[in-house]
Amino acid sequence: MDERARRIVNTAVDLAEKGGFEAVRLRDVAATAGVALGTLYRHFRSKEDLLVAALAAQVEQLERRMDAQPAAGDTTLERVTGFFSTATQGLCRRPMLARAILRAAASGQPELAEKVARFHGAITSQIKKAILGRNGHNGGAVGSSRDEATAVVLEQVWFTALVGWAGGLHGQDEVIEQVRSAVALILGE
Repeated sequence: MDERARRIVNTAVDLAEKGGFEAVRLRDVAATAGVALGTLYRHFRSKEDLLVAALAAQVEQLERRMDAQPAAGDTTLERVTGFFSTATQGLCRRPMLARAILRAAASGQPELAEKVARFHGAITSQIKKAILGRNGHNGGAVGSSRDEATAVVLEQVWFTALVGWAGGLHGQDEVIEQVRSAVALILGE
């Protein structure tokens, strides 16, 4: 992402933090970022595209954090729950922004499918790392297809729980608990 695009995304993040999804009006983003509306549209097709770019930036921060300090725990349940606790708290610490980017990611716009898939893939990769632990293996199986399938299912449970949180169905702690329960059921822990 070039400097201008980054400035546009940062402006959208600031607006979303203050007023949520509705506050991210492309004309306002362009004016506040100091770019022409046409320049904004050269980088981003829609408000949702812009907010999905903000989500990608959030995921990059999470990846750096997890690479620096992997999820701790002696069991898969502890490590995966620790990862989801970190990821959920990091995302939800700015609730208006979190709700805006989740709404954009769940918008179902076909032109965003590849970008949203990258988000899901990045989270799935982080979950696999938590499953495998610090030594890179889980019971001798290095990155088995079961680990991959487990990570995909857990990512989907997490995303669904986050959408529920964004809609006011439950709190942040319940998001983590729903994923912890899924881990325990899938892995029998």
